[in-house]
Amino acid sequence: MFMKLTAILLLGLAGACAFGGQRPIKIECETFENLGGWVLDTQFQTSGQTPYLLAHGLGRPVADAETRFESKNGGVFNVWVRTKNWVGRWIPSPGAGRFKLRVNGIMLPIELGAKGSCEWHWERAGSAKLDSGMNSVALHDVDGFDGRCDAVAFTMDDSEPLECASADEISESRDFELVVVGGGISGICAAIAAARSGLRVALIEGRPVLGGNNSSEVRIGISGKSGLATYPRIGDVVNEIAPKIWGLAQPASIYEDERKRDVVTAETNLSVFVNTHIIAVECRNGRIAAVTGRDSRSGHLVRFAAPLFVDATGDGTVGFLAGADFRYGRESRADTGEPKAPVSADRTVLGATVQWYSVASEDSEFPDIPWALPTLDDASCRVVERGEWNWETGMERDMISEAERIRDYMLLVIYSNWNWLKNRSRSEIRERFSNRSLEWVGYQLGKRESRRLEGDVVLSGNDLVSGREFPDGTCAATWPLDLHEPAPTHTEVFKGEPFISHSPQGAEIGTRPIPYRCLYSRNIDNLFMAGRCASFTHVAHGSIRVMRTCGMMGEVVGLAAAVCRRHACGPREVGLRHFEELRKLLRSGAGAARAR
Repeated sequence: MFMKLTAILLLGLAGACAFGGQRPIKIECETFENLGGWVLDTQFQTSGQTPYLLAHGLGRPVADAETRFESKNGGVFNVWVRTKNWVGRWIPSPGAGRFKLRVNGIMLPIELGAKGSCEWHWERAGSAKLDSGMNSVALHDVDGFDGRCDAVAFTMDDSEPLECASADEISESRDFELVVVGGGISGICAAIAAARSGLRVALIEGRPVLGGNNSSEVRIGISGKSGLATYPRIGDVVNEIAPKIWGLAQPASIYEDERKRDVVTAETNLSVFVNTHIIAVECRNGRIAAVTGRDSRSGHLVRFAAPLFVDATGDGTVGFLAGADFRYGRESRADTGEPKAPVSADRTVLGATVQWYSVASEDSEFPDIPWALPTLDDASCRVVERGEWNWETGMERDMISEAERIRDYMLLVIYSNWNWLKNRSRSEIRERFSNRSLEWVGYQLGKRESRRLEGDVVLSGNDLVSGREFPDGTCAATWPLDLHEPAPTHTEVFKGEPFISHSPQGAEIGTRPIPYRCLYSRNIDNLFMAGRCASFTHVAHGSIRVMRTCGMMGEVVGLAAAVCRRHACGPREVGLRHFEELRKLLRSGAGAARAR
């Protein structure tokens, strides 16, 4: 029997809700038939923002997004869009991201998206005549600087459209033996390892491509070592899906999205669901019964039921929705005994990155933007041709509820810095960049740290440095305690909003096995964790967060899930009663050679 969920977000999908005695026509932009040059941005749904269309043109207007819709009655309607002035928090006027609306082929005169509140709001676009029957609407980008539109509404009166709740019915229910949520490196590896062990597995990813931070959307290389310690075969799956070339802010082909896709789709026991965002978790007696995912384009809801789940979301989304114990920020030195911990606990985390690069080009003009950051000058700008790992911000902000703000600030910084190099810097700098064009800027935020779900063991930095031995050691952490901080000179200039970090020399740790007890929730009985949301202190997280280590954690929990199925038990029981059986699987690994 299908259950119903109440969507408290705006609109639901293309549809209507009554207000003022009329029924407005409301269209969610993710349902547009032709996106043109606009992209669908789905990454902020965890913080309550529905998917929206983004005109990510790097200063060059993108092709129109268009769709058709039906009106039962003809007549003149007031037209509204839900948008935001995304630079308004930092540069109140003028704004960026200007666009217009075209209705039934007629361009409405009002420019949208670059005025008013920096929060999402309804803007009046003018009025338009609709026919009884089918009509068309298009988003027309004006400036190419990340204009955004969440929804379009047509009303018969002057009232601003109201937010309205809708009841969404689950359209499909699927049963699996393991559900893995998160299609980054850790989630892919968990799903493959479990599928090759005979489990029927669902791999659920909110974006259209797999790979997470190593995808062509974010473009960060896979770091860390494998083939070490007690279980050298753990890491074989990571090696199968890892790109041949390590790259940071490189062309899309370097990240080999198709390589990951091909390995995953070759597994007959593995079903992949992309563009599916988890919005709800059903729990009963401390166990997850099912998760519900919304398709980002159609809005259809699918319920995924299983006896076992893996949270590989990075943000710990499944665990959070299930009520799992978690940590956020830095523990105090008194709590952990770590020399690198602060005196007092706080909510500081490692920052997030938006990657970018430029290329030599004859067509290299860049508009002199009036909304650039005023704090940039010849002394404070970054005279570089690409972003690196240290383009990082948001350390003092909430990486989940403020994720869109963090991403938008990085976009503002990148455009402002490039504008200074191209148009306002001293002559020798302008000459150096005169034949360079901004080739690619990511719009997907590359996060390093947010929630960390608590297991039966919370591994500390001291454990890693001292080489503390755990009887349930599994894959190995190899990266130093790499804790980024805002660059001191940069903090002085960009008070409260630094965007360049540095990494003081972190302690080398050698090869340190990660306890199995870090890889399942201490209070949700059937939940595994893999990746950066597993059970570590902030200091230890500085080592284990790199993607090869995260992928190996995925391999471990995928194999542990096979032991759970064999004995009809939960993750904790594997460690207590069946760890020798898991050891045998860890020795053989889950690589393609073993699978054959």
